[in-house]
Amino acid sequence: MSTPRLHHFTSCLHCPCGSPRMFCDLSREALQDFNRLGVQMTVPRGAILFHEGDPSLTVAVICVGQVKLSCTSREGKTLITKIAMQGDMLGLGAVISGSPYEVTAEALGPTTVKNIRKAEFLDFLEHHAQASMHAARTLSEEYKAAFFDARRLALAQSAAGRVASVLLEWARNAGCSDIPMRFTMALTHEELANVAGTSRETVTRVFSRLRREKTIAVRGSSITLLDPDRLATLE
Repeated sequence: MSTPRLHHFTSCLHCPCGSPRMFCDLSREALQDFNRLGVQMTVPRGAILFHEGDPSLTVAVICVGQVKLSCTSREGKTLITKIAMQGDMLGLGAVISGSPYEVTAEALGPTTVKNIRKAEFLDFLEHHAQASMHAARTLSEEYKAAFFDARRLALAQSAAGRVASVLLEWARNAGCSDIPMRFTMALTHEELANVAGTSRETVTRVFSRLRREKTIAVRGSSITLLDPDRLATLE
């Protein structure tokens, strides 16, 4: 397991990477209190922020980078449940419910997170109603995301439709609104297949087809959705 190293702390009040998601979007007073919590650290690619089944001792806000969330069956099969991005808070449900972490969180590249101990985070929620509402809204969004993931896997008629759905979701989570939609995909084809519920070979074939049809463009880890509307119609 990679060991996180402390990083020079950047004030949440003047963060150049400010996100409208989660606890980056608070009143001035609440943000000042939030700024005093926790410690910021930068971890390298492959670093484990927490393991599935570990006691939930902290929450972590992603300031910069992407984090892969996954769970593993008793037989050793791994399922990637989400790629968390800037502004996402990790471990929220486990900390609030007092249960172990449901997933393992692994950095997909150099990643900066704000790590906050459970007790001080819960105390912060008790003193700021706005922050509590943010937490409730985020848990609701996580529930909806789990529902849509299940729906995609159960109802999409083709592997192409499932892959297209993952690409569109990733673009939206990355904040892409203009067309073409461009974002960085840090997953391998095998990992993307895991998310879409198909095989690596199928993902490679789907990518080749979509590139030929000029629906997407790929350059290294950079993905451009040239025709999102077309992707949305794949079933």
